[in-house]
Amino acid sequence: MRDILQGSRRTKLVDWRKIDSSIDAGLYTTWTRFRDWWAGYSSFFNRFEIKGFPRALNELACESLTLGTGALLVLLAFALPSFEVAQGKINLSDEYSVTFLDRYGNEIGKRGLLRDDSVPLNQIPDHMIKATLATEDRRFFEHFGVDIMGTFRAMAENARSDAVVQGGSSITQQLAKNMFLSPERSLGRKVKEAFIAVYLENHYTKPELLKLYFDRAYLGGGSYGVEAAAQYYFGKSIREVTLAEAAMLSGMFKAPTRYAPHINIAASRARANEVLTNMVEAGYLSEGQVYGARMNPAKIVERGDSNTPDYFLDWAFEEVQRLLHGKQNHIVVARTTVDLGLQKAGETALVDAIKQYGRSRNFNNGALVSMELDGAVRAMVGGKDYGESQFNRVSHAYRQPGSSFKGYVYLTALQNGFSPNSVLSDGYVSCGRWSPKNYSGGFRGRMTLRMALAKSINTIAVKLSLQAGREKVLADLAKMGITHLKKTCSLALGDNGMTPLEHTGGYAVFAAGGLEVRPYAIEEIRTLPGEVLYNHERDEPPRKQIFERKVIEQLNTMLQAVVTEGTGKAAKLDYTHSAGKTGTSSAYRDAWFIGFTGQYVTGVWVGNDDFTPMSRVTGGSYPAQVWGTYMKAAHDTDNIPTIPGLEPHPIQVAESARLAAARAQTASTETPVVAPPPESVKDMTTATRKALETLSGLLKDARTLIPSDARPDRAEAPAPKPRAEAAPKASLVSTAPGAEAEPLPQAGAQSAQSAGPRDNAPVPQ
Repeated sequence: MRDILQGSRRTKLVDWRKIDSSIDAGLYTTWTRFRDWWAGYSSFFNRFEIKGFPRALNELACESLTLGTGALLVLLAFALPSFEVAQGKINLSDEYSVTFLDRYGNEIGKRGLLRDDSVPLNQIPDHMIKATLATEDRRFFEHFGVDIMGTFRAMAENARSDAVVQGGSSITQQLAKNMFLSPERSLGRKVKEAFIAVYLENHYTKPELLKLYFDRAYLGGGSYGVEAAAQYYFGKSIREVTLAEAAMLSGMFKAPTRYAPHINIAASRARANEVLTNMVEAGYLSEGQVYGARMNPAKIVERGDSNTPDYFLDWAFEEVQRLLHGKQNHIVVARTTVDLGLQKAGETALVDAIKQYGRSRNFNNGALVSMELDGAVRAMVGGKDYGESQFNRVSHAYRQPGSSFKGYVYLTALQNGFSPNSVLSDGYVSCGRWSPKNYSGGFRGRMTLRMALAKSINTIAVKLSLQAGREKVLADLAKMGITHLKKTCSLALGDNGMTPLEHTGGYAVFAAGGLEVRPYAIEEIRTLPGEVLYNHERDEPPRKQIFERKVIEQLNTMLQAVVTEGTGKAAKLDYTHSAGKTGTSSAYRDAWFIGFTGQYVTGVWVGNDDFTPMSRVTGGSYPAQVWGTYMKAAHDTDNIPTIPGLEPHPIQVAESARLAAARAQTASTETPVVAPPPESVKDMTTATRKALETLSGLLKDARTLIPSDARPDRAEAPAPKPRAEAAPKASLVSTAPGAEAEPLPQAGAQSAQSAGPRDNAPVPQ
């Protein structure tokens, strides 16, 4: 009985040996079959085995294919955003056509698709097309958007000459840059340019691309397109240009400012000769056919001063598109805020400094923007040469402001319990593992905030940002419309990028006494029939008081100390008070001066586009000098409002008294008009003043002319009149009897916001 039970129990147990043997057999069978398959696979491919040099070529081809596929994926990552941009702008019927006027209503330029100036391709002379193709892209009708052979040829020629003597961009690539991309020089932009060129080739025909190129290219003098350029330089339509004139126009595609005939006629004609040679080399014309054009070069129409505010117009065009977004009217006339006199003064001050000091101190570009206290931009210089680079450094270059950012930090501190006379210690401070150092390298001990800002002490600025709160600093900037900055340990030292336009607009809030300021370029937009689509005064909301005036007044007294006893002494003016702040970024990559008077707020930046360091250039050196040079030319009257928080300047006191006396004397014919005090006339030398006084005396002594019909006989000469006694000279600051001195206007006052100071300049009495 026991054996039966044990036998039945064993039958129910798992037979592990059977399972083990099944697994072993299965694995062995699988391995055997795989080995046989691998032997057959290897035997099959052994028939294709290559050795020696062919094998090396095969390996190279395989590796190239692998790397090329990876590179293509990387390039596509660059190109996809560009395709999206191109798709968004491919409908050219949606583009704007804008004619711009200056603040006084004079036409100053055009932007956009100039439909009225557009000429069909079949009406453009054959020699104009051939000159362009021979010079810019001889293989235009053969390549797919990128001329590979031309690119390698240009690279080889540039390497042999050790300079950039040839460009490798096809006409389609140049069109892609003009239509969709910024003018910055970078590898990423070149990659996008190439892919957009291929994209355009697949959406347009070759004639359409050539027509777009002729309509979009910048050719100097504010002219976009060959029709506008022909009208500007030769006073005729592109339909009528001769071979010599076509060669001159085609030569300007490469460098419109360098070869513009109204700037350098000799260089322009030499370039035209190169174009004619290119036409002969390309087989389009024979040497005999171009001989007449060589012997009789093109002559241009004299236009006098042809400078146009191109950087400003580019920004104004962006503003027009923003203001008219969603509206149906695309052909408009826009009256802007620009003052061509101030624009010229800004260009001269900046360019002269770059030419004089740039090479020795290793900086080759800069920017200047000037606005009134309500944000109306009067001058904008986005670079030293618009023809060389259309990149607007005022509105689009994000550069580190350095110590010029400290104005915002001190504003926050003054709102949170500190005062200009608060004392802090210039000593060690840290934020995490980072600790700031001063420009001088050492520490100066305890000092007031006024002196710390004047001397641009880094450690105290960092302490203030930490104690008052960096979040509050960013919140104050947000009130000014600056919202892209990030909270960092070195925020107080200006480690975040800012554009000169928004930085200057921030300081305009200080000059306006805490009123909200938004820089603007457009006063009014009208359709061609005259319908008003936009008016700044009508359509913009009233300005708000975003900071307490008392706090701003305290800050302005501190910013004045920067100019009078600190790092910005080069910006001191002898006829009015000025205030501002210098700034220098790490490794001398950027140098700034942002400052203001009671009339204008101006920002100046100098540096290099590729962020290479300058040779110890600080904000208190050339930027402050450029600022001072421009401001001296910008102010055309001594009747300048007083900066909030400061005492009136003696010159303004004297001018106020003179105006009050002039009004009182004008009301009384018995009292002579008070002349302006000599020392207040800053634009007139002593010798000039004496000469004018002498001339005035001679005119007073001259005999009165008598009409011929009433003239007496020669024998009856009229008796000489007794000479009138000269009126005694008025005191420099005296007032007429019963007249009170005119109160000085205050900057930022609501009552004076509607009109600029230049519009309200007093008429000499």
